[in-house]
Amino acid sequence: MMPRTLSLLLLVVVWLPMVGSAPPTCYSRMLTLSREIMGDFQSLQASEPEDSCVRYLPQLYLDIHNYCVLAKLRDFVASPQCWKMAEVDALKDRVRKLYTIMNSFCRRDLVFLSDDCHALDHPAPVTTAPPDWQSK
Repeated sequence: MMPRTLSLLLLVVVWLPMVGSAPPTCYSRMLTLSREIMGDFQSLQASEPEDSCVRYLPQLYLDIHNYCVLAKLRDFVASPQCWKMAEVDALKDRVRKLYTIMNSFCRRDLVFLSDDCHALDHPAPVTTAPPDWQSK
């Protein structure tokens, strides 16, 4: 009986790392997709020349906890700039997908903590330096 228990334990130990983590939740999917969209938008802006239509697209800073993000997503998808540009069309499809997930599938899982539309147009700068607590 002992070798059988040992082999079962060994099987479980080997199998657990292959299983991975829990499946994504609605919230984690929205958060991941919003970060991917913002990263893709920043890459698109960096790769396109200054005279490109990309510079006329609405700014895209997404905070899924801000109620105004829904209007921001709608505005971005509806913007007429860059018709027929494959990279922008793909980005707009992902933005549309995020809007659908937020507005339909995950509506009950989402909690809006603010409705500050100005914060989405002018996000606070992110600092990477720790606060200087010793100077006081």
